[in-house]
Amino acid sequence: MTEVVTHGSGEAVRIADRAWLVATFAAAGEDRSTAVNELGRRVGDVEAMLRRPGVAVRSRRLSVRANWERNRRVGCRAEQHYQLLVTDTAALEELSSALLAREPESLSGPNWELTSDAEAVREAQHNAVADARRRAEGYAVALGRRLGSLLRISDAEAERVQPRGAYGGAPMAARSGAAPDVRELNLEPQEVTVTARCVTTWSLLD
Repeated sequence: MTEVVTHGSGEAVRIADRAWLVATFAAAGEDRSTAVNELGRRVGDVEAMLRRPGVAVRSRRLSVRANWERNRRVGCRAEQHYQLLVTDTAALEELSSALLAREPESLSGPNWELTSDAEAVREAQHNAVADARRRAEGYAVALGRRLGSLLRISDAEAERVQPRGAYGGAPMAARSGAAPDVRELNLEPQEVTVTARCVTTWSLLD
């Protein structure tokens, strides 16, 4: 029995429904205690702000280190790193603006994703199989044969989620004074593409 093996790929596009933000706040002092106390003062109102609905702190990481200049210790630096999951996308602009108003060392995001990609994965898989079948039918016609049944199918690689046009990863510079206006930065939910790839084996009929 003659067989034909084809690869298929498919996509499904959805609008993201949640996002990640990464923020770092820093403070310096003559010693570790002074630096940490100053950091605590700076992030006190930040902590209160992060208790709002639709915002979850998924990670807090504290780092404290000595600052050195020309082999001489010149004080200490303390940093608090946050990973924030924002499920209320309508509040993302307000949250980003409020964080920037508190002068973070850095703020990056949003990195967009889907809460659940199960339905999109099924659509992408359907499209991948249809693509593989079209390719197999093309070979069958080229050989003057008829396409038979599907014999085997396997994943070519795992599905992956890939944001399109996301603002993620770009640092947002903080400004002193009033909260900055981020409305022109296009922080609206972005498209997410779910992909699926498969390898199929078909029989060829006379």
